[in-house]
Amino acid sequence: MEFAELREAIEKVGLVDAHAHNIVALNSSFSFIKAFTEATGTAALSFAPHSLSFKRNVRETAELYGCENSLKGIEEYRRSAGLESSSLRCFEAARISAILIDDGLKLDKKHDIEWHKSLAPFVGRILRIETFAEEILDSEIPDGWTLDKFTEAFVRNLRSYPFLADKIVGLKSIAAYRSGLEINTNVATKDAEEGLSEVLRGGNPTRIVNKSFIDYIFTLSLEVALSFDLPLQIHTGFGDKDLDLRLSNPLHLRMLLEDERFSKCRIVLLHASYPFSKEASYLASVYPQVYLDFGLAVPKLSVQGMISSVKELLELAPVKKVMFSTDGYAFPETYFLGAKKARECLFSVLRDACIDGDLTLAEAVEAAKDIFALNATMFYKINVDVNAFSSKDTVSVNPVKINSRALENSSSLVRVMWVDTSGQHRCRAVPVKRFGDIVRKNGVGLTHASMGMSSAADSPADESGLTGVGEIRLMPDITTRKKIPWMEGQEMVLADMHLRPGEPWEYCPREALRRVLKVLKDEFDLVMDAGFENEFVLLKSVSWEGKEEWVPIDSTPYCSTAAFDAVSPILDEIVAALHSLDITVEQLHAEAGKGQFELAIGHTTCPLSADNLIYTREVIRAIARKHGLLATFVPKLALDDIGSGSHVHISLLRNGENVFMASAPIPNSYDRIQPNTWSGAYHCWGKENREAPLRTACPPGIIDGLVSNFEIKSFDACANPYLGLASIGAAGIDGLRKHLRLPEPINKNPSLYANLPRLPQSLPEALEALKQKQCAGGSYWGKAFGCYKRSSQGGD
Repeated sequence: MEFAELREAIEKVGLVDAHAHNIVALNSSFSFIKAFTEATGTAALSFAPHSLSFKRNVRETAELYGCENSLKGIEEYRRSAGLESSSLRCFEAARISAILIDDGLKLDKKHDIEWHKSLAPFVGRILRIETFAEEILDSEIPDGWTLDKFTEAFVRNLRSYPFLADKIVGLKSIAAYRSGLEINTNVATKDAEEGLSEVLRGGNPTRIVNKSFIDYIFTLSLEVALSFDLPLQIHTGFGDKDLDLRLSNPLHLRMLLEDERFSKCRIVLLHASYPFSKEASYLASVYPQVYLDFGLAVPKLSVQGMISSVKELLELAPVKKVMFSTDGYAFPETYFLGAKKARECLFSVLRDACIDGDLTLAEAVEAAKDIFALNATMFYKINVDVNAFSSKDTVSVNPVKINSRALENSSSLVRVMWVDTSGQHRCRAVPVKRFGDIVRKNGVGLTHASMGMSSAADSPADESGLTGVGEIRLMPDITTRKKIPWMEGQEMVLADMHLRPGEPWEYCPREALRRVLKVLKDEFDLVMDAGFENEFVLLKSVSWEGKEEWVPIDSTPYCSTAAFDAVSPILDEIVAALHSLDITVEQLHAEAGKGQFELAIGHTTCPLSADNLIYTREVIRAIARKHGLLATFVPKLALDDIGSGSHVHISLLRNGENVFMASAPIPNSYDRIQPNTWSGAYHCWGKENREAPLRTACPPGIIDGLVSNFEIKSFDACANPYLGLASIGAAGIDGLRKHLRLPEPINKNPSLYANLPRLPQSLPEALEALKQKQCAGGSYWGKAFGCYKRSSQGGD
């Protein structure tokens, strides 16, 4: 039996996440290790990394980010990328169309519900009744609280909630954590009064643990829920150590479920009631008001544990009564893992049901859509398009509407940016309202000729084949949308090039890089990581014989402290602006050229590394201009001085681990690549040899003799970074496919070797070498990849 149709249905459906919690800020005190474990306390957390689910979830998160396969590696990526970027990446992969958030969980520096609306098309609120009651009792009233006063305030405020702007879609109880699930729906007034008195004696902040008072609140909530036809979610089964697991068995709910007053109040048993999944399934089969949700059990259990739990839910419960949630909390990674493992788990369960004869393939496909989306949309009465995602779609297109609303009041223009083939940054600006209404969906028109323009003139280069005939669409990539730090009221966003919305143009640099990265991942299970050094010269304006000239600001030597002091305020402002864009600065110093500086940015996965490079250059130019200076990245400003490169450091990752641990575009670029200038002028590679165009690097912290990354020196600021990285990746793929072997390294100055050939010394030479498929940088980089493959497979 073929299951491609089932797999496609599961992968394409937009998930309705029916139970989740707020995401916290990066500087929250809530420990990130808790993204992967339910353990609490120092002793328990020390053992958490040894659980099956912890190891799996860390590995799969590292694979998503393309970072080191460790908790530390993921945390470093999160700090480098920033919360917004990492959240968008997680939700893009999760493909969630709606989130229902219980915001009653107390978390340090948690974002409000409005913040989450940039992550999914629909965000609703679940009101936690115990937290709601505690907030009421924390407020001061004349003569203090009595049961009558509390009852009036609780019911009045609870009844007002469905009519507020942040309309709630359901209620939730954590009685299982406080006093257990044996809810008494007929609590005597005297017992409720004594319970309230006990709670009040505990002082503020209020924490309600008295069983009689909890049951009283629960019953009041049922009455309100029934009158507004609101569902009530109930925590059942496992949780952290505050919970007495013996009291969280849903069978304890019998008195509530048998109470005829509430027989039409819809109840959701959360978390698959694990380890009481069979009991939950039974309750859903015999009580029409009982529904099930399997969040938390997926992804916190082992693979077999998840599959077993969901299978147990479906043993008796109708498919129409089972729903999905991530139980995501604090960290966007928890949403990603919940969605990813749920898709995999449900596919396995439904596939087996087909093999066993319980379902036909068509019924399994229908069940998948019901469980992941349709059951919840009907149950919670929400309006969302669960068919919004296809295999090529991502959730990143959805936040625009929300982001635009949030930013319209503070922004006037959005710059839609692209980089042409000669590395020049260009943009078209549109009013923010037009951007939100039209451009985000339909893009901005641009002539084909724009990608054929040379560095010398705004006209297509000869033989480019690109003319003023034909138009493309600049489609903004919303995940790159940023507020401009140096220009209040404006934003910027990087764009893809499409023939029409949804159809990439073959000459789109960003798409070219994606195609190469996909081949690298699909054929070799490798992810390419890149980090850039930015060399630039700061120029000042001087008058000479009545004419303005731009000259370097100083002539100090390499790493001069005096040079650094002279421009320190500018550098401080540049670093601050980059940090505001979530771009990590690793180091900066004065370079050897006149007025020359270097700023190195943190490495990250491609194409994000190229995005960061573009924004870094924008920041440096703009801040310099603000201070009356001119920052230039031109490869060779003066023939008698050192040139400026954009050296790129490349690593390869597999499963988040660095596997190495076991071409210049314009004529001016060739003026830079000269012997004895550390620019890599010869056809060779070397170990820590800065005169080689391809250098293996072993930075501090790496075991002696091992290689952490390769540095490619021929890269400069006149290269389109996407095309440059795509070329490196393509050359590497060629080396992997052909099992190419590196020659012996050159570990001295290459100019001392009489028979060592030079790299192309002009653009015509380079073009001829490309035609002959003898591009040196490509061949050596390809051989480096090829040598990696042999060593990783146990060869020489």
